[in-house]
Order: sequence, then C-alpha cells, then structure tokens
Amino acid sequence: MTIKTILGSSDFAEFLRGKRGTFLLALSNTKTANIEGITQAGIPGMLHLTPTLDAEFVCTGEVRSLGTIAETPKGVPTPALITRAVHLLNPFGDIELLNLGLEVTPNVSYFTCHNFGITPSGSIEEGANINAQELFEKGVRFGQNYAPSGDYVILGESVPSGTTTATATALALGYDAMDKFSSSFRNAPKNIKSDVLQKALNLLETGDNLFEKVGKVGDNMLIFNAGFIMGSQSRDTKIILAGGTQMASVLLMVNSIAKHTAQSIDSTKISLCTTKWVFEDPNSDIKGLLEMLDFPISAYYADFDFSLTSHPALKLYDEGEAKEGVGAGGALMYASLNGVTKEEITRKVESFLQ
Repeated sequence: MTIKTILGSSDFAEFLRGKRGTFLLALSNTKTANIEGITQAGIPGMLHLTPTLDAEFVCTGEVRSLGTIAETPKGVPTPALITRAVHLLNPFGDIELLNLGLEVTPNVSYFTCHNFGITPSGSIEEGANINAQELFEKGVRFGQNYAPSGDYVILGESVPSGTTTATATALALGYDAMDKFSSSFRNAPKNIKSDVLQKALNLLETGDNLFEKVGKVGDNMLIFNAGFIMGSQSRDTKIILAGGTQMASVLLMVNSIAKHTAQSIDSTKISLCTTKWVFEDPNSDIKGLLEMLDFPISAYYADFDFSLTSHPALKLYDEGEAKEGVGAGGALMYASLNGVTKEEITRKVESFLQ
C-alpha cells in the first residue's frame, strides 16, 4: 500500500513517516440527514446515531448505543471499521472526540470527549440556524490551545448528509463547486440533492455576510474545523484533514475567511488525505475543489482497496457504494507510513464482520 500525491509534493507525508499521530474525530448531527433519500450513511430511521456508533467502535470495538455496527441499506459497513483496524495494527497515540452537536453522546470512558455546548444543526432546507461566528470562534480557541500528545493530528469526521451541507457551503461562498462533491451512494441522488441545495441557497439574502451564509446552509463540523485549523496556525501543529470532499469544503471556508480577514495561511502545517475511492470517483472532483484554494496544499490518497477480500459487503466499497468517512483516508495514510500492509488491514476488517 502506497501514498499517492494528488497535489503538492510527497514531503509532508514523508516527514511524518514513523511518527505517532493523535486521532481527533469530529462528530455532529444535522437534521439535513432526515430528508428522505439524501444519505445512506447509517441505518434508516436511526441516522442520528451514526456518528455516535462510529465513535464508540473506533474507541472500543463495540457499538454500545445500538446492537450492531452502522451500515448502509445496501449492507456497506461504516468506514469506522478501516480506522479501527489501523488503530489495532499500529495504535494512534490517542483517540479524542469532538462533540460538535450530537443527539446521543458516545458511551465511552477514559477517552477524552471535548464538549463545547453545541447543539445539532437544523436542516438546510429550512435554515441550519447556526450561530456560525460564535461556533467558528470556539474552533479558533480550541486550535490555539490544543496540544496533541502525538507528533501530529489526524482530523476525521462523521456527519451523516455532510456532503450535502459541504456542497451548499461551498456554493454559498461563491465557489464553482456543483457536481464536485462525492456521495455515500454509488449513484448520488442528484435530483433530491439539487432540490435541497436550491431550497438552501434560496434562503440567502443579498446583505448576508460570510458567517450568516454558512450559518444558514452549513453544518457544525465544517464551521468549527475551519476555526480549529485557523486557530492552530499560532502553534506548530501539523494537521492531516482525514477525509474527502467535506474536508475540502472546510479548506474552502478557511480560504474565504482568510481573504475576508486579510489573514495569511501557512499551509505547510496542513494537508489532506482521502481514500482511493474518493479520488477515483467519477461523480466528484476533489482535486478540482482543492485547486480553488488561494494557498498551496499537499493532498494525498491512500492506494488501498478491498481487492484482497471476497466478502460481499466490503466488495461494495470497490463498486463505489462507500468512499470515505471516520478518518479512513488519513488512517490508511498513517498505516502506510508505519509499515502496515494492505493485507493486514483487509484481514483485520474482515474479522469484524465474522
């Protein structure tokens, strides 16, 4: 298994070879996920539990708030299995959780869960109703004060319907981003998404400032993590955004805020790593999104697939039914940089499904 470069150079990744990463998992609920057919990131009727279950499984190997691992209606198990497998094969320095507005708090002990007094956001069809500036400033303060125990941070996320809110956010900020975002589906529900996006963007008013726009059409994870990245600029913290097009939207928000506030971004401290499934997705364009940034960025994907398995549920990944989430891309990069093989990860993930 190797690390392929999407943009920039291999130097950022190579600098981290053999170093210990702290895994931060940003968790949030948006009522956008309740829109029929918008996402398959979890169990129908219980999508609000997806981030909670993902966090429990990555931390403990158990799903304590429900009896089974979260999976899509087609039987695709959560990417949390990949992240958990990596952790067992070459443990992260720490796993810490960011509660950015959950309906159900993960049932874990000992693992640090940072709470910020954030509530789940509304559906972007009717307005997400986020105090975006306040939320962003919470992220900034956290970034200014957070010192990881490891050598760098691997920042993952679990937000059902997050690609929809990420698309709306990028469009609201003026980026030509339509059809560049991935989906939890192999064949994205474009008609449903287009309708939701149109309703969301219709809520924007001429006089809205940047934070008012994203407060209407974004989600908590996007806004907080933009603040976290910008706050971390004051520290020598290296951050891998472990995700796909949602994390690209975080960077686009960073880009817009930096321009708005005339702040320069030292992008030598940040990179993005996603999965092969996102990079090769014909229905999205993560490279195109990252090329919209005004600062250079090193971005990668882990050359991992499930070609070594015969398990039908895992084969669905290679067919495009799931692509990223729960920090899978960054976790795979971490594994590769620490000598973990594709076969080891495959067998460990299979063991969870027996």
